[in-house]
Amino acid sequence: MNLHEYQAKELLKKFNVPVQEGIACSSTNEAEDAYRQIHAQFGSKFAVIKAQIHAGGRGKGSIVGKDQRGVAVGKSMEDVVSISGNILGGTLVTIQTGPEGKLVNKVLVAQDVYYDGPNPVKEFYLSILMDRSSCMNVVMYSTEGGMNIEDVAHDTPEKIFKEYIHPGGRLQGFQARKIAFNLGLSGESFKNCVKFVTNLYNAYVELDCGMLEINPLFKTSDDKIIAVDCKMNIDDNALMRHQDVAALRDLSEEDPTEVEAGKFNLNFVKLDGNVGCMVNGAGLAMATMDMIKLSGGEPANFLDVGGTANAQTVEAGFRIIMKDPKVKAILINIFGGIVRCDRVAQGVIDAYQSIGNIEIPIIVRLQGTNADVAKKLIDESGLKVQSAILLSEAASLVNQAVA
Repeated sequence: MNLHEYQAKELLKKFNVPVQEGIACSSTNEAEDAYRQIHAQFGSKFAVIKAQIHAGGRGKGSIVGKDQRGVAVGKSMEDVVSISGNILGGTLVTIQTGPEGKLVNKVLVAQDVYYDGPNPVKEFYLSILMDRSSCMNVVMYSTEGGMNIEDVAHDTPEKIFKEYIHPGGRLQGFQARKIAFNLGLSGESFKNCVKFVTNLYNAYVELDCGMLEINPLFKTSDDKIIAVDCKMNIDDNALMRHQDVAALRDLSEEDPTEVEAGKFNLNFVKLDGNVGCMVNGAGLAMATMDMIKLSGGEPANFLDVGGTANAQTVEAGFRIIMKDPKVKAILINIFGGIVRCDRVAQGVIDAYQSIGNIEIPIIVRLQGTNADVAKKLIDESGLKVQSAILLSEAASLVNQAVA
């Protein structure tokens, strides 16, 4: 589950991670009040206005139909109100949203961190995630922070440092000091960085994050180390341990079909292909998607109905797949282990009759418990459903359907 920047920062503050302070706003009136509070607290006339969407590249992204970036600096109250008005309700297109962009429902009005002080400011990059190749958590960091970290990784990979931590342990003191040293820090900023990284890693572990990215990690002119931006992803499988975090889920930021699938406990991910697939088991689903590609098609989705598929889940899966106008055929590939194939077959028949007017070819491959009974049910149903026993048969039928 992805979180908005303002949500992630509030969580980090609970772990004593310093952040750029700000107030989330849904209207220009709220933005005006937020500016007053920030000006009263920090004194600066400047404030940063940031669109809150689940996508990166906001600083370079543009609001459709307006000369407005997704992140901008307001130099007065009038500026803050004007910029907020341009962003709120607009569609922000960034390199990560695709051309369709995302609707902006909130902005974060945040403090200006480029205030005067005795030392120069500096932007760094830091993220924490699981490295599956080493089976360890890794802290990735660089002296080259800011919006172009992807270019740094591509053009100058030697500027990307990595520190590995065993998932059964914690970030050690010498590792935190090594990170601060490699970032070129000294004195007070060095000490503050060690504390920051240690607390950040604790937040990563305690919140069951899948990924935690700070870009930029900022050194202020008075040597404070703060998170100016934050991207946080929480492992869905751990949300049962974090009911307060689960409550922060923003369904408007997610694909509507994926949200609907979740209501029926279906594991669904929308793709860009032309063959819808419904499978029980993630491994079989991946193999089915490979088979679709080898047969000349492109999978339109990943859909795992789990081991307890019945008429209701099959019908829900049908309806979700058929909302995609690109789908030219539907392949149902079920291995009857926990679930009996004849029950799935009956579910397909019931769903077909319930939905009605299904014009696209439907191919059903059932193997396992009562597969022969299931095939007979489908063949004798009188419906336009093609059955297969072997995977090769199903592949041939898919090829014919999309040819």
